Amino acid sequence: MKLYSYFRSSASYRVRIALNVKNLPYEYVPVHLVRDGGEQLKPEYRAVNVDGIVPTLIDGHEVMPQSLAIIEYLEETHPEPPLLPKAPADRAYVRSLALQVACEIHPLNNLRVLKYLKHTLRVENDAKDAWYRHWVDTGFATLEAHLASDGRTGKLCFGDEPTLADACLIPQVFNAQRFNVDTSKYPTIQRIYDHAMQIDAFARAAPGVQPDAE
Repeated sequence: MKLYSYFRSSASYRVRIALNVKNLPYEYVPVHLVRDGGEQLKPEYRAVNVDGIVPTLIDGHEVMPQSLAIIEYLEETHPEPPLLPKAPADRAYVRSLALQVACEIHPLNNLRVLKYLKHTLRVENDAKDAWYRHWVDTGFATLEAHLASDGRTGKLCFGDEPTLADACLIPQVFNAQRFNVDTSKYPTIQRIYDHAMQIDAFARAAPGVQPDAE
């Protein structure tokens, strides 16, 4: 497998976690999202992924964009160890946690949005960062409520083994801390993050240890 990735991309980070949990070897192909206006927008990468975003996974002749679709593909083609529980209601619950990050928090704060705020709307850096923190806080507040009150929460989002929910949550916590969000306000989320980062699959996926880390 070949993964086009950027070390700080939370979507790429999700896929790296999933690949590591499933012990799947892959070639890391860096795509710098900032240098020279963004390598993801160059014709060379557009030929791989017309959307000009990361990650992209290539498995044989299959070319797959979109992190959650990639992880679902890995789950179906390499079901052990699983990233989704067996019971349909539990699977829906884990997906709902993952989607709360991937659909409610991340789209408002991804690089394209932040660049538009700064360069097109001329929003000052302090206001841009306040925008970021607002939407993380809004999402984390309800996510914390779900995790703190649900009996299925364990050392991780669902029990004690990694799931799709953790693969989405951990990168979002990393980015929140990078933008100075006070994650101590969310003790369950912080506890899950701290535990996950002691697990090898998560530690090896961390941005700071990727080949393109700066």
